[in-house]
Amino acid sequence: MWLLVSVLGLEMVMGVSGNCLVLLVKAKCRGLFRSRCWVPFLSLSFSDLGCSMLIISGSLLAVLTGGQSSPWCEVVSLLKFAFITSSIGSIAFLSVQRLFLLSGKVTVFLVFAACLLSWATGAVFGAVPVIYAWIKYDPAEMLCAVFWESSYSDMLIYILCAFSICIFLPFLIMILCALISATKCDSEKEADLSDITPLLVAAYTFCYTPFVLSELILLGRPDLAPSPAWLRTVSSVMSYLDCSLNPLIYFSHQDFREAGLALLWTKTHASNDPVLIAIQQLDL
Repeated sequence: MWLLVSVLGLEMVMGVSGNCLVLLVKAKCRGLFRSRCWVPFLSLSFSDLGCSMLIISGSLLAVLTGGQSSPWCEVVSLLKFAFITSSIGSIAFLSVQRLFLLSGKVTVFLVFAACLLSWATGAVFGAVPVIYAWIKYDPAEMLCAVFWESSYSDMLIYILCAFSICIFLPFLIMILCALISATKCDSEKEADLSDITPLLVAAYTFCYTPFVLSELILLGRPDLAPSPAWLRTVSSVMSYLDCSLNPLIYFSHQDFREAGLALLWTKTHASNDPVLIAIQQLDL
């Protein structure tokens, strides 16, 4: 148990501190790096920060105390699905905006509306199990999750609809954009923070593969038996890992890393040296 507590604690600390630093750099140092797609980046960072602060901490507390009680149980279940949907939606919209080099006020508004829609869609699909009382605490997932006890047809309809709209469609968009981008060669393109998009796609795919496998196994069991406990535990730990990896991916971009280091340096080293603020030309 203590190994699991240590892993969750490390993921929570990395996720909260990393995403707070990322948001701070984006807010304070936007002039030091080029970012055409700042709306989906902000949506992704807020999603990762929310997951780190609420979901991972909730799982850590559940491991230590032995469960979660209502209404926090239902809130965690709803928020987790909203964070998953908003994350993959943000990366999908980032992929589209990067591929077609979209910019301008109209584009910003449309991407902002699309990101809000992904958050709302996740909240709606997360609320359905809460409304129908399909939620209970799962020690393997370390949080409250959906359990099916009565109708295979209800489970089949819900999971297929949720996966088709919230997971499969954005993932298909991500993969198509990645394949098209790989066939394009633009050596003169100016460096932009969106260059890290392929790494974000790869990290999301890697971290959420156990979660998808767990749900697919459930779909193949008409007796409504859940997937193996070890797989459910791995799916939770890996999905939390994505929130911790994304800040590291941001800082793999040279301009963003330099902006972050400049921010930390000026914050920790308040210089008392004289600063040049003006130059006056003297006539000789």
